[in-house]
Amino acid sequence: MTALPAFLFLFISGLGCLYLLCACALSVNFPRETPAKSAKSPSVTILKPLRGEDAALRANLASFCAQDYPGEVQFIFGVMDFGDPAISIVKDLVALFPNRKVELVINPAIHGTNLKISNLINMMPYVRHDWIVIADSDIGVEPNYLQRLVVALEAPGVCALTCLYHGIAISGIWSRLAALAIDGHFLPNVLVGLRTRLATPCFGSTIALRRKHLDEIGGFRAFSDCLADDYAMGAALRQKGRGVAIAPLLVAHSCTDASFKELWNHELRWARTIRTVDPLGYAGLVITHPLPFALLALAAGSTAWGAAMAVIAISCRIVLLLVTARKHGFVSPPYWLTPFRDLLSFAVFVWSYWGRSVEWRGRHYVVESGGTLNAN
Repeated sequence: MTALPAFLFLFISGLGCLYLLCACALSVNFPRETPAKSAKSPSVTILKPLRGEDAALRANLASFCAQDYPGEVQFIFGVMDFGDPAISIVKDLVALFPNRKVELVINPAIHGTNLKISNLINMMPYVRHDWIVIADSDIGVEPNYLQRLVVALEAPGVCALTCLYHGIAISGIWSRLAALAIDGHFLPNVLVGLRTRLATPCFGSTIALRRKHLDEIGGFRAFSDCLADDYAMGAALRQKGRGVAIAPLLVAHSCTDASFKELWNHELRWARTIRTVDPLGYAGLVITHPLPFALLALAAGSTAWGAAMAVIAISCRIVLLLVTARKHGFVSPPYWLTPFRDLLSFAVFVWSYWGRSVEWRGRHYVVESGGTLNAN
């Protein structure tokens, strides 16, 4: 009675292990070009929508202000609450970087259910340059980030850029688990999707484009009710025949999750976002979870094979993390957390199919069909 379920679980686990090994090869082949100099240095506006403060906010914002870029750069930081603690950090940055052109926009006007997009809409009247870079507040970058973006954006056929990212654990076990999810699950999954042409991503870690192309897709107002606003912007650009390329560099995503609840809500929102915009692709991610299926085989009666496959699955994930860390110069992750991380990721994957509610920056929403948000 248990032979067939056990065999199916082992088969899926085996496919998952092969998938992880393929992801290792693709991680090694990710292009990391030598920084180049642009023939010109166009003036750029960097938009940073902010809300609240976390442990890494000051360092992340400072990394943008410290760009080694010969052209003019305008920095616009936007908040929607006059009491937002991010305001004091921006004021400190103004004093720390007196030669930078920094503007702080405080505007509580709401233009839809997506408050990040509302913030960006409020910031747009202050944009002075044609080249625009939007980056989330939890992203940190190297000093040559902007120079490399400009070089990549000048390539023929490229109208917009986005960046892949890796995880940086700020402190505590929950932030470490969050970083492991990015480095051991998100990043290799995206690389596989790009290589197989099954993924057409656009991430809030970085979206760089010219203002005329933003206007072509209706500006930020067209995405004021979208949960996956970054993905929707990329899709809209592609529908207009505009190329959205992956920049040949990784940026750092700061993981500041301080509790299980915070981590769970964060990852469940991500999961339901992906499920909404790409339901078939998301369902296919079931094979990226070999460890849980090995344990299911063990529970179904295949004790020896299930235990062996569980060891192989853990080993494959560790090898993937090791290859990724060495390729990109990351700090070695806490490998002992790998089994817990894999089981938690599978729990998030399964639970994402129960319900459509998400929590985002302390607010509750229901994700409707098409990826629109309704306040709950």
